[in-house]
Formats: sequence, structure tokens, C-alpha cells
Amino acid sequence: MIGDKVFFLTGIDEHGGKVEEAAAQAGFADKEKEFVDQIALSDKKEQESIGISFDRFIRTTDPDHVDFCLEFWKKVERSGDIYQGDYDGVYCGGCEGYLTKSDLKDNKCPYHPNQELKIIKEKNYFFRWSKYANFLREHINSHQEFIWPDYRRNEMLSFIEQGIQDIPISRSNIKWGIPVPNDPTQTIYVWFDALINYLSGAPEGFWPANIHILGKDNTRWHALFWPAMLKSAGFELPKTILVNGFLSLNGQKISKSLGNIIRTSELVEQFGADAIRYYLLKSKPIDTDGDISLNKIKEIYNADLANGLGNLVQRIARLCDIKGYSPQVPLATSLCNPLENAGYKTHLEKIELNLALEEIWRQIKLTDALVNQERLWEKSKEKVKIGLKDAVRNLVDIAYALKPFLPQTAEKIESIFRPNKNISKITPEESLFPKIN
Repeated sequence: MIGDKVFFLTGIDEHGGKVEEAAAQAGFADKEKEFVDQIALSDKKEQESIGISFDRFIRTTDPDHVDFCLEFWKKVERSGDIYQGDYDGVYCGGCEGYLTKSDLKDNKCPYHPNQELKIIKEKNYFFRWSKYANFLREHINSHQEFIWPDYRRNEMLSFIEQGIQDIPISRSNIKWGIPVPNDPTQTIYVWFDALINYLSGAPEGFWPANIHILGKDNTRWHALFWPAMLKSAGFELPKTILVNGFLSLNGQKISKSLGNIIRTSELVEQFGADAIRYYLLKSKPIDTDGDISLNKIKEIYNADLANGLGNLVQRIARLCDIKGYSPQVPLATSLCNPLENAGYKTHLEKIELNLALEEIWRQIKLTDALVNQERLWEKSKEKVKIGLKDAVRNLVDIAYALKPFLPQTAEKIESIFRPNKNISKITPEESLFPKIN
């Protein structure tokens, strides 16, 4: 919207023991690629259902990623940062991660408490992670924007102070993965493989990435392990690691084992894509945990969307129809334009998406107040022109500001108040958000 070149990469990592086990349980033993093909298709459809406009959906089974991963391994190897050794320790299959005693809570993984931890004894290839402890500490301290929010940065600095240990980057008992160069008896560790997708999927001119977006359970891999890998292989580091919180459902952790999985497409079918986008972005700051419940969604839907924005749009469109007013609104915007509205722009720059939405809704309420104070419905066609002109311009500006959040709704508002050449009259349509009982 503001003229920057943007490339949005998302996707899934598909290798590792967890996938291998799940494929076998689903009847796809030794047919893991068929298994992940189904998952990739389903995941992509879920993202598309809510209007996620990715430029590439990368899969770590993509041939270009596999080739890049192998070359990356060789670069790290040439830096002298890969050696063979014996691993004997705790491993969480849910995280696909090696855990220390300090990571455990009641001798369980805090993120997968229902899974039995594995004690692994293997001969693996190791990465000299410890070599980069000072580099990581200095980079984090000298780049305040590198890990966001601040308290996650402090967590990572604390982990460094506890002592970073070298880590296995291959597995000897996992067949489903990318074979280690010159050693087909080992596969590349799933995190070493998966993190590289950010780089393998970046087209020319889009690295270093401005921002990585990830869940809080993956902070250490992205903020400490990945930067060390990049430094070893001779690549620049991403500029910001944005750590988002978790969502629960009706106050309970969302879990396959608990059977309370809720799909995006199910919510979209009931409320519409833009309504779910609004709820998820408004209900909490991006870095904190939040909760989903159908009652909460319905409450916010009716209050903010049906009775708020939807009612205002329909109300002003009806007034334009009754008073015979058809403004030709120019493309330039002012009220909520991120280039001109300081509050909206600042919130977006700070990744305060919920506060940016509050700024828009403040303008919605001001526009509604304008209509009420001026009592536009009582004025003659001649005298109502100025009031309707301001109200319509406000709505067009609001639609412009809504584009990153509610793209379908923004387009509908613009189509109502920017009549085309063949139809110059503004006419009321059905409510953008019919009330839900």
C-alpha cells in the first residue's frame, strides 16, 4: 500500500521423525511424500480460506529447497563448524527438539506435557553452536529490534548465559529427511533443514528478511540457532524475529489429543473470512496469548461489525440514495491513510495490529457521530451535500485503511461509494455483516 516491494513466504516443514511416525500411523509407511502432499494441500486451503495472500507456499520437500539445503550444509562444513560426535540426552518428539533439564517442567516438555520424552543415544554430526555464543550476545545487545517483544530478547540472553552447547544436526535412526552429503546413513536434522527455507524461498533482492513471524515455542531456534547457522554459512541475519503468542479454545489448549481442534475454514463458513481476521487481530496484542470462543466471536461480530461498520455503511448509502447524492470520490485518501495518519502508521510500524484497528474504529465512531450530530436525514437535498460528502470520504478512507485487515470488506465499501461509469448512483446493498442471533 505504501509502495514497498513485499514478498510474503509461508509454508510447512515436512521432514523428521514426527512426520515419519504420523505417516506410518495413517497407513503411509514408506510413503511419506504422499502423506505430506495431503497435509500440504489441506494446510494451503486453510490459509486461503481466510485470505492469506502469500507469494510462495514453500515445502521443505520442494526440489529447490533440498538442493539449497545441501549447499548450505557444505558451506557450514567448510567453516569447520560440523563434526561427528555421540549424543546422549532427552528429546521431545513433539518439538523435534533436544531439551536440557532447565527446559523441563515436572520432567515434561512444557509444550507437549502428554508426550513421553525420549532418551536418545546416537552418533551424529554436530554443529559448533557454542562457537557463536559471543556473536549472538553482541548481536542481540547491539540490535534492539532483532527480537520482538523485549521480554523474549531477555529470555534469549538468559539462555546464552546458561551456556550454549553444541547440537546434533543429523539423525541416524530417521529415514524421512534429506540425506547428509557424503553420508547416506544420516539425515539432516529437521530444524537445520526447516530453518533454511527462509533463505531458499527468498527471491533475489529479498534477503535479509525484514521479519520472521513465529510461535513462542520456536523462539530459541529462530533467534539463536538460525542466526548462528547463517553466520557460519556466510549469510546476513534477518532484521527482526517477531514472536507471537498461542491461541486457546474456550480457555483450553488446542490439542489433537484433547480433540478440540477447530479449523479456520469452519470459522469462516460460520462468520466469514473478514470477521475471523478481525477477531484474531483485534482480540489480543500479537505477542501475547489469547482465546477463541464462538460466543466471543459472535459478540464482537455483532458489536463492531454488524452494528458498527456494517450499519454505518448501509446507513450512509441509504441516505445517498434517498437524497440523490452521488459523489465522485478521488483515489487520494487522507483520514486513515498510513502515510498521513500518524496513529495508524505508528501502530503498524510497531506491529501493534490491535491498536491500528482501534484507530480505524475510532474513525468509524466519529463518522457515525457526524451523521447523528448533523441529522443528515432531516436536511434537504441541497443542504445535505456537504455532510454526505464528508461522511462518504471518511468511509472511503476507512476502507483504504482496512485493506491489510479486512480486504474483502474494504473492496465492497469502495465499490459502493465509487460508482463506475455505467452506474453513477449510490444504492444501499445488503448489510456487509448481517447480525447473528
